[in-house]
Amino acid sequence: MKEEKLKSASRILLGSALVFAGVSHLSFARKEFRAQVPNWVPLKKDDTVVYSGIAEVALGCALLFAPKRNRKTVGEFAASFFTAVFPGNIEQYIRRRDAFGLDNDKKRFIRLFFQPVLIYWALKSTS
Repeated sequence: MKEEKLKSASRILLGSALVFAGVSHLSFARKEFRAQVPNWVPLKKDDTVVYSGIAEVALGCALLFAPKRNRKTVGEFAASFFTAVFPGNIEQYIRRRDAFGLDNDKKRFIRLFFQPVLIYWALKSTS
């Protein structure tokens, strides 16, 4: 029972963080998020930020409100999303783009290691 409560708390925290991140994509942090959009993405940078923000809000809500029987699938979608946006983190590092206080190569490099943590978190909190 204790493990289930921990998973639920972890899932709720991740879902809430995704909703917050998605809202920030759509409002106050759009410029910062544009710094992470790879140049090879065939959409306008701002459109990419908006679409990914909508996806984050949807995934966050799904993590928060999906019935228990659907949580594993939602976790897999969230993990896939975190995998899909990882090239943006790499782009920020390679192109030395400052955003979110990541204003030097060391900080941008360290951030790369957080994406696998998010992937694991999404999978583990919904299994």
